[in-house]
Amino acid sequence: MKVSVDPERCISCGLCISLCPDVFDWNDDDKAYAIVDAVPADQQECAHEAVESCPTEAIRAE
Repeated sequence: MKVSVDPERCISCGLCISLCPDVFDWNDDDKAYAIVDAVPADQQECAHEAVESCPTEAIRAE
C-alpha cells in the first residue's frame, strides 16, 4: 500500500500525523506528506484511518 498527500488540499490540521506518525510528517511548507514509499504492514490500519479521517480528502491510498 502507498499513500500520498495532495498539498493543494492539505489544510495542515495534523490529524494524519497524530493518527499515524510513522507514515506522515510535516514538510517545509507545513503541509503533511508521506515519509515512506510503501506503508509497512503494521502501519496500514492507521494509514487507512488517516485516509478516512482527512477532512479535505487530501490523502489518497493506492
